[in-house]
Amino acid sequence: MPKMKTKSSCKKRFKVTAKGRVKAGQAGKRHGMIKRTNKFLRNARGTTTLSAPDEKIIKSMMPYSR
Repeated sequence: MPKMKTKSSCKKRFKVTAKGRVKAGQAGKRHGMIKRTNKFLRNARGTTTLSAPDEKIIKSMMPYSR
């Protein structure tokens, strides 16, 4: 049986935590900061965990993650 391939785009963008949640960078911070509120920018620092439906999609593309 051949090995399954991991989606290259996913391995660059996501990490799986020890509990099995998927960690990703916050969306909406590439450009256009002037129109965003300070509260949005504060809350969008760092990383976030994905919702369960999104997590399921990503995990299917990363067969060898934990």
